[in-house]
Amino acid sequence: MKEKILITTGGSGGHVIPALSFYEHLNENYDVYLASDLRGSRFIDKEIYKNKIIDVPDIKKNILKVPLNIIFFLVSIIKSFIYLKKNKISKIISTGGYMTLPICIASRLTKSKLFLFEPNMVLGRSNLFFTNQCQKIFCYSDKVRKFPIKHLDKIQTIYPIFKKKTYLMKIKNYNSSDKKIFLIIGGSQGANFFQTDLKETIYKLCKRFNLSIYHQANKDNYKSLEFFYKKNNIDFNLFNFNYSLDNIFKKTDFCITRAGASTLAELVHFGVPFLTIPFPYSKDNHQFYNAKFYKDHNCCWLIEQKDISKKNLYEIISNMILDKKDIQLKKKAMNELSLKNTWEKNNKLILKTIYEN
Repeated sequence: MKEKILITTGGSGGHVIPALSFYEHLNENYDVYLASDLRGSRFIDKEIYKNKIIDVPDIKKNILKVPLNIIFFLVSIIKSFIYLKKNKISKIISTGGYMTLPICIASRLTKSKLFLFEPNMVLGRSNLFFTNQCQKIFCYSDKVRKFPIKHLDKIQTIYPIFKKKTYLMKIKNYNSSDKKIFLIIGGSQGANFFQTDLKETIYKLCKRFNLSIYHQANKDNYKSLEFFYKKNNIDFNLFNFNYSLDNIFKKTDFCITRAGASTLAELVHFGVPFLTIPFPYSKDNHQFYNAKFYKDHNCCWLIEQKDISKKNLYEIISNMILDKKDIQLKKKAMNELSLKNTWEKNNKLILKTIYEN
């Protein structure tokens, strides 16, 4: 009988998508379960994954509801404890976020071994809370900010984690068309700034270059973006977060993006030239440090959102697109950084770490 392991996740796609990749890595050797909150469940195909929904309230979101949310939070811990005991879960992987707290807390009561995952360059607060309890923490770097010095030995560096099919799609299609693919993505939260404040820049770029725009949009801004593109006779495709980006990455010529760890890792993996504008209100400014990591490796361009009003973004992006030499240097740097990242190497690292701990 296979050992049972649970991956706890939820919230945004940035948490859930890596959880699904861990599922693939472990599925052949373990009996794998998934647990997520209601928000995270929308990214999970119920036909493929065994997923348990344990909804978790955000205690700090509404001050008036704090007493009631605390009660609900305690109930979610009890539900987690019952679930772990009933299914005899021996090991747990948490992808971070407050959504995973009840299961991580319950794991102490069931004495299940806990592993954490931190793809960001700043240690998340929920992961920080469990560093003393966990066996190991999977990270993309051994230089994660705010990591307790006394627990540095718990870091297990792995390569950015993707689904197996992503590795098979590594080779980029050559775009011989005069029309170039310009991609704008902001993560599963939609990035309102990218959908409202960039319209003038997009309009000017489309006047100067022959572009086809692929734009990630949430439901609140979908109609207004559709109207903008149609009104200005711009070739466009709108999509939401659930849409698979792999096929778009393969043909993208340039991208503007936030700085979620998974998104940046995928762009580097596919060798897509990109400008990153980190979300300025991310906790502990972790998106800035995610972007800075790749900027320091000369893989991308980085502009902070607070500086955009002081600069002509249209001219800056135009110069990036026209500077073929710089684009090739960045592609080379991306290729060198991702060259060692294979499914087999990551699989071996993950399985060895979990087996030995």
